[in-house]
Amino acid sequence: WTGTGEELDSDRSENSEEMEIIVNVGGVRQVLYGDHLNQYPDTRLAELVNCLSGGYDRIFSLCDDYDPGIREFYFDRDPDAFKCIIEVYDFGEVHMKKGICPICFKNEMEFWKVDLNFLDDCCKAHLSEKKEELEEIARRVQLILDDLGMDSSENSWAKCKKCIWKFLEKPESSYPARVTAITSFLLILTSSVVMCVGTIPELQVLDSEGKSVEHPVLDKIETACIVWFTLEYVLRLISSPNKLHFALSFMNIIDIFAILPFYISLILTHLGTKLMELTNVQQAVQALRIMRVARIFKLARHSSGLQTLTYALKRSFKELGLLLMYLAVGIFVFSALGYTVEQSHSETLFKSIPQSFWWAIITMTTVGYGDIYPKTMLGKLNAAISFLCGVIAIALPIHPIINNFVRYYNKQRVLETAAKHELELMELNAGDQKGSGTQDKPAHLLGNGNEHSQWRRHQKFSHSDTFIHLLSDDNYYRTRLQSCK
Repeated sequence: WTGTGEELDSDRSENSEEMEIIVNVGGVRQVLYGDHLNQYPDTRLAELVNCLSGGYDRIFSLCDDYDPGIREFYFDRDPDAFKCIIEVYDFGEVHMKKGICPICFKNEMEFWKVDLNFLDDCCKAHLSEKKEELEEIARRVQLILDDLGMDSSENSWAKCKKCIWKFLEKPESSYPARVTAITSFLLILTSSVVMCVGTIPELQVLDSEGKSVEHPVLDKIETACIVWFTLEYVLRLISSPNKLHFALSFMNIIDIFAILPFYISLILTHLGTKLMELTNVQQAVQALRIMRVARIFKLARHSSGLQTLTYALKRSFKELGLLLMYLAVGIFVFSALGYTVEQSHSETLFKSIPQSFWWAIITMTTVGYGDIYPKTMLGKLNAAISFLCGVIAIALPIHPIINNFVRYYNKQRVLETAAKHELELMELNAGDQKGSGTQDKPAHLLGNGNEHSQWRRHQKFSHSDTFIHLLSDDNYYRTRLQSCK
């Protein structure tokens, strides 16, 4: 549209405070008034009221199209998000409706130049959660890209360490890596079973001193398992990109506790007798052998379910704290009452309040060993109330803990799918750029033909319009008409 100078002069002469404009957002028309919009002069709508005096260049820098006849501004934006954003002029705050993508809504607020501080606190929390999800997707995508690509500037030793790390830490990277992971998982189970079976008296043998020891065959199986665990840990430590972070990782500390008792016991058995009495050596070896139970925790390295349970419990510290607080209060109250009312009985089993704690614990948790029990009528009534309160106290926090587990498990599945989806879109983008020329293609997606073939072998591709910007490249920023799912 091109207008005459007379029309522009006519527009400039009107008072912006009393002006009324028509805004058409995605086909939804709305009449707005200048005095209403000028409450927040830095927003795009307030600039529309005052833009007519700046000519059509100024007008079209703020909107997609303009009809001077009816003074209607056209925007190719999301009308649902606009209905929420326009509330800032009425209520001084913005609420995000359910079903709108938080990231898209943030982009809409930035387009309309409405400060994010006007967003309600509950909506800010939702936006923050979505940002964390996108950062997690970006991290997963970057890890996969790092695995697929090799830096040609690295020396052979650095490349070898990357290959070893990928082989041991990424079971899905290749078939041999998957076989190795399954083998390690089976050896952990075998080692745990051997530890349990070795305590069966019928399978034990007598040593030279006539004492029962583990069968030599079981001892050899355990030695083979420990050798495998040791070799696996050493290779992972050598190939680790960050050795300090590797050594302080919880799962790697568990690996150390699963391996060290074997070697310490071996050293004490062969050298300890020269330094201390034989009895002390045997006691130390026996204590170290009990530490072998820590190797069962190595299963968490190969089980996503156990990892999810661990993370869910970390997120449920508040609920677990409430559970322990309820039980602690109940245990103290009912043990004191039980001790007091049972003192009237001559054969009472409640000797003291601290001793009554044990009775209160097994009663409130509905275990009831029966080693300590009330004998008076009031004591039995106190016991009945205590286990009823125990059932209620345990049941109350359980539901939030289960919800945290289910929510985290589903979230991890969604993030995993989203990361794969993002890689598919990046491959499609790289394929389009390869067809039109490679001058604009991102360096980490181009490489040589072998790397591109390797990329295609690892991924399955499908067309989609849900691309979201995660990495730093400008080519990956979402256009304003795209939305993320």
